[in-house]
Amino acid sequence: MGKHPANKKNSHPTLGQVARAAGVGTTTVSRVINGGDRVSPETLTKVRQVIEALGYRPNQAARVLKGDRTRTIGLIVPSIADPFFSSCAEAAQAVARANGSLLIVTSTQNELHNEIENVNVLLSHRVDGLIIAAGNSRSRSLRDLLLGLRAPVVAIDRPISDSGISSVLTDNFQGARAAVQHLIEHGRKRIACLTGEGSLYTIQERIRGYRAAIESAGLTPVIDTSIHDFSAARNAIEKLMSSEHPPDAFFTLKNSTTAHSFEVLQQLHIRVPSSIALVGFDDFELASTVRPSITVVQQPVEAIGHSAAELLFKQLFSGRGSTDGIAQRVILKNQLIRRSSCGCAASLRPSGT
Repeated sequence: MGKHPANKKNSHPTLGQVARAAGVGTTTVSRVINGGDRVSPETLTKVRQVIEALGYRPNQAARVLKGDRTRTIGLIVPSIADPFFSSCAEAAQAVARANGSLLIVTSTQNELHNEIENVNVLLSHRVDGLIIAAGNSRSRSLRDLLLGLRAPVVAIDRPISDSGISSVLTDNFQGARAAVQHLIEHGRKRIACLTGEGSLYTIQERIRGYRAAIESAGLTPVIDTSIHDFSAARNAIEKLMSSEHPPDAFFTLKNSTTAHSFEVLQQLHIRVPSSIALVGFDDFELASTVRPSITVVQQPVEAIGHSAAELLFKQLFSGRGSTDGIAQRVILKNQLIRRSSCGCAASLRPSGT
């Protein structure tokens, strides 16, 4: 039997083969692959048809070695189980996809060594840029590592202090101050602040807002930063409620703390809001469905992820690094969602048990 030519479908077509089949140069094919700049519509259509017919796929590894973009970006967050950060990731992924890129998500549990390790792992994969929610905004080692990168970096939720790295935040201070002022307007005078992770930038800003509202009203601040789980919430609430001057309201600074506190109050048969009012920072899925429904400071979570990714691609396409004179701080507004637990519309909804 005579020899037959190799089956083209089982081979990997090259860029040169695409160029020859389309009757153009390899530079033109490269331009088509990278978006079609400076290529006529007719040629663009023709080359794309040849690429599809031959089943050509660019050799990404070779492109990376030549210094081309990998079309991937990294997102480093404390936890992908936290609805706040998973929603941020969804929004950032949509922007990445619209820009022809893949989002790689890693989690750190707010541990510095995990953050540094994740940055280095993502760099080993040659990501084009990074979005990061740092556990410690003031970490010099993390700051120095990020400042040494060629790739652009955008911080979300917490800034990287003294770095010039762009960030997308919400106004935690004003959101907390408005929430506490709302409780004061309801006549509450002994408002206790409950939280955990007191070292986080976001928590510190919320405590600062709480203090500002309390002190401007001539009230006494009461702050407990020990709330890391349900047991800690129960211990703290039982201690406060048995004190000489028990609180008449709780302001909780994390959605997990809000949920734990609400459950404790129900178990202790403390009526909400008639005996004690409750306002939480950060909305969560059950806050609107439990009875009484829980008043919260709602952050524009999707907008945070979207804005951060848009800012990252803006820097990436400009060809500049994170600190080349274009650093921005975007601060988004929060919204107080008035429900029943603060005392609003209490007559229209069950007051709890």
